[in-house]
Amino acid sequence: MPTIIHREFVHASAEVCFDLARNVDIHTETTSHTGERAVAGVTSGYMEKGDHVTWEAVHLGVKQRLTAKIIEMERPHMFVDVMVKGAFHSFVHTHTFEPKKNGTIMVDHFHYRSPFGVIGRLADWLFLEKYMTNFLVGRARALKEIAENKHHT
Repeated sequence: MPTIIHREFVHASAEVCFDLARNVDIHTETTSHTGERAVAGVTSGYMEKGDHVTWEAVHLGVKQRLTAKIIEMERPHMFVDVMVKGAFHSFVHTHTFEPKKNGTIMVDHFHYRSPFGVIGRLADWLFLEKYMTNFLVGRARALKEIAENKHHT
């Protein structure tokens, strides 16, 4: 069961980073390369504890839907979303925001389990873990750019 951890320093407050990370419209903007869009649940604005969203996107050449729910939230320090339905067997994605001098360290901690047993583990090793790492890093860098260029700390 792979775990991906990515840290990104952002010259913005934890509050700004936290709000950007849970904003459905910003999520759509930062994942535009996959055509990701919210199609059910919370489809715009900020997500709160207990909210769910169904995303539709093209990943690895396949149109997919994934429903996630926010199960824990401590503004502005962290929130956790889990997959309710989708291509993975399961995932838990913890987002933390550590205030630092002149900014925030955003941390993505993504723990997932692929479907299909041994075949899924082989897919992880061959391509899926790298794909998911690139997806998370790309989104974090896009959030950083938005926070630093469009918001004031």
